[in-house]
Amino acid sequence: MNMKQAIGSFAQQLSYRPRVKNGSLRKMKNFVVCGMGGSHLAADIIKDYYPGLNLVIHRDYGLPAVANPKKYLTIISSYSGNTAEAITAFRQARRKKIPLACATTGGKLLALAIEHHVPYIKIPDTGIEPRSALGFSLVAMLQLMQQDKILSEIRMAALMINQGRAEKAGRALARKLKGFIPVIYTSEQHVGLGYNWKIRFNETGKIPAFYNVLPELNHNEMVGFDREKSTKKLSERFYFIFLTDRDDYPPVTIRMKVLQTLYAQKKLPVLLWPLLGKNRWHKIFQALAIADWAAYYTAKQYRLEAQETVIIDRFKKIIARRAAAYEK
Repeated sequence: MNMKQAIGSFAQQLSYRPRVKNGSLRKMKNFVVCGMGGSHLAADIIKDYYPGLNLVIHRDYGLPAVANPKKYLTIISSYSGNTAEAITAFRQARRKKIPLACATTGGKLLALAIEHHVPYIKIPDTGIEPRSALGFSLVAMLQLMQQDKILSEIRMAALMINQGRAEKAGRALARKLKGFIPVIYTSEQHVGLGYNWKIRFNETGKIPAFYNVLPELNHNEMVGFDREKSTKKLSERFYFIFLTDRDDYPPVTIRMKVLQTLYAQKKLPVLLWPLLGKNRWHKIFQALAIADWAAYYTAKQYRLEAQETVIIDRFKKIIARRAAAYEK
């Protein structure tokens, strides 16, 4: 499946009905998701949507430091099943007898789950990149968390995604951004969404991209774009995209409007991008679809291959060789 097909399949992924194999899971209220790169993006979105859920996202080797770790279900998420950081998390969780589950397409992680009788969901392996399997990962994680109500909401929202409108909007956005480095700004409630936008521009679009959240950035980052005479040229390539939501906390909405005005006075390009949808999930999914298409057409206009991540593949091979040499 090529990148264009992968982007277009997003709604179908959200309709996927995963099955937990290797036994059942007891109902738990606290969760840790251990995953790297595209394998934790779904957890970021879950945390945005459901901030009351006690969910710790761990993007490193080993396990996070949490009080009473045996009261958490630790979900090891690795699309390939061979992510080094995820494998160390699995092994540590087993040694410490922490409740454990896995979500993967295969690889070493699946083999370990089967060998040690750990519950797992085998995500469909359609040959797409981990970032493009966000829908599969999202429903798999929620199934392991036994969040049936949210899964039902997601399947309804998936039917509302308008890919034609998303592609049109994404293509237009890519044209606006040509020659610029996007900086994505959101409220705190959409930090996971902003991060997902950034990742898509990095991996699919093959360009630098950054993100931050309000109100925190009003206390630091915006000073870096004050455009004094001696630093003016440093900010010439940045283009600011504010993902706005009418349901944001009103003081944050005011901050966004004020910051937009200040940046415009500094002649910095700013685009307000309203998050639109019939409900919260619809807003999130439509925005993700737009980001996918914007990143895809960004790569196209620079004559780059949207799907490949050559530098990541090279990096992994070098790390694997050095790890093997270290273990000898």
